[in-house]
Amino acid sequence: MTFAHVLITGASSGIGQALSLALAAPGVTLHLGGRDAARLDAVAAACRAKGATALPHAVTVTDAAEMRAWIERAGPLDLVIANAGISAGTAMSGESEAQTRAIFATNLDGVLNTVLPAMSVMAAQTADTAGIRGHIAVVASVAAFIPGPGAPAYCASKAAVDSWVVGSAPSARRRGIVMTSLCPGFVTSPMTDTNTFPMPGIMSAERAATLMLRAIRRKATRSAFPVWIAAAARLSALLPPAWRAAIADRFPAKGAL
Repeated sequence: MTFAHVLITGASSGIGQALSLALAAPGVTLHLGGRDAARLDAVAAACRAKGATALPHAVTVTDAAEMRAWIERAGPLDLVIANAGISAGTAMSGESEAQTRAIFATNLDGVLNTVLPAMSVMAAQTADTAGIRGHIAVVASVAAFIPGPGAPAYCASKAAVDSWVVGSAPSARRRGIVMTSLCPGFVTSPMTDTNTFPMPGIMSAERAATLMLRAIRRKATRSAFPVWIAAAARLSALLPPAWRAAIADRFPAKGAL
């Protein structure tokens, strides 16, 4: 399946960059959003080298008005990937109010600021022969499956996003819009480069992008990988909170913002 008109947030590095390059091809128009204009321009140039039309736009997903304006003027959209997100932990001293609000503003409100305008745009598009008007994918995380004491706001924001996408998928599908929640484990990126704790199953951003696009093309409602990490997270969530906290205390905490 080829997506000719694609919009991606958080496209300047990590998974977003890998997705952009994986989708870049002749005849494909990529609308690339990110906060770092210089890095975004570099990704756009790499996509153009693969034959795509790449249109970078420096934007923060927390700006609802600017996000809506950007999405609405992009034109037809076959695929929108809400990838932008931030991560931080307690650093053993708890999360500050500023950090908690920043994480929710980006990881939850930022997703809504991307997906809701995209749904409106797609709902007005002509459906294909299968009745599909567009596809929206949201990058959540395996962290959505466990309320980790080392990064509570991150885990909670990803849980909210995953639950909302999965819950919204049936009604969206009746409108001709496919929705997919993507829940990767640890992925090599600037977000994980500062982690000092073990990251089992960590994979490259390129590998993660391949698995994500495979799930998108098969119209999965949720894709969690590696499967064994997702299963372990779900099992860990069944433990009493005090047990999970005791286990977490044995490892270095993720740094705060």
